[in-house]
Amino acid sequence: MTTARQSITVIGGAQAGLVTSYQLSRLGLEHVVLDASEHAGDTWRHRWDSLSLFTPARIDHLDGMVLPGSGGPPTKDDFADYLDRYEQEFALPVRHGVHVERLSSDAAGYALSTTAGVMHSDVVVISMSSLQRPRVPQFASALDPAILSLHCAEYRNPGQLRPGNVVVVGAGNTGAENSVEVARSHPTWLAGQESGHLPFRIDGFFGRAVASRIIAFAFMHILNTGTPIGRRAQPVMRSRADMLLRERPRDLRRAGVHRVPRIAEVRDGLPVAADGTTLPVANVIWCTGFRTGLTDWVALPVCEDHDMPVQTRGVVDGYPGCISWARTTSTRRRPKPCWG
Repeated sequence: MTTARQSITVIGGAQAGLVTSYQLSRLGLEHVVLDASEHAGDTWRHRWDSLSLFTPARIDHLDGMVLPGSGGPPTKDDFADYLDRYEQEFALPVRHGVHVERLSSDAAGYALSTTAGVMHSDVVVISMSSLQRPRVPQFASALDPAILSLHCAEYRNPGQLRPGNVVVVGAGNTGAENSVEVARSHPTWLAGQESGHLPFRIDGFFGRAVASRIIAFAFMHILNTGTPIGRRAQPVMRSRADMLLRERPRDLRRAGVHRVPRIAEVRDGLPVAADGTTLPVANVIWCTGFRTGLTDWVALPVCEDHDMPVQTRGVVDGYPGCISWARTTSTRRRPKPCWG
């Protein structure tokens, strides 16, 4: 099935895609949002049960609609339900259950091969997070089959785990939070290099009332690709684990989490840390990140080494003439892809 050409197609219906659609609707621009999930917010619902946002509800809302809350960080289910209400409130043109399998160019713009057929569009906005393809080290396949091996994308709660020891691999925010939770019921190691932490509690009064505003300002106005400091910081931020925002090293110690260096190999079916320590575990949770997966389905030469599009403030580099929203109906130039 081939559909009529769209002026603008937004790929991804989570928060980035929904707020893009909201702004396009305000400008009176016809568009469609394609989302592989069955409902808005499903990408949040399918993560671990105890997940909550880092920041208070008052700064987590999208344009045009307040996120209810008493001041603390909303849970992932609260935020998922909010996204569902947001879509319904503004009657956004989202087509759920449509998975884009390939994006390529055609004679007039772009062709999208989807589970609903081939679609064509003048402009494409990719509004997806980088959490698309779970990443684990190659040696993970050498683990003893008796060991339960889960990526954090599959982990929901400690009830999934087998009796016995656990190693959580990756000392970023996800690894730290998962290890504290798991340590309540299982002897737990957290493997990975210390990535730094905030000098205050993000869910304390100072964190909620003052620091959250400072952090939001920094990311919106300083640590972005529109500033020299943001451009210098971007490669560093991509190459290392995130700074710990909620759990701190002393929280890990109090929870009984034991620290070991990164996992360097698997020997005789067991994970081995970089200092030579062999960990006799029954469970491994890989909090080792994701890759975007864009090169799996974007058939355009637009990605760099980190599987991210080479772009300047959202417009792909090397594709001059990318039309702005204000000119979508008047330009005669061939449109180029824009990225959210």
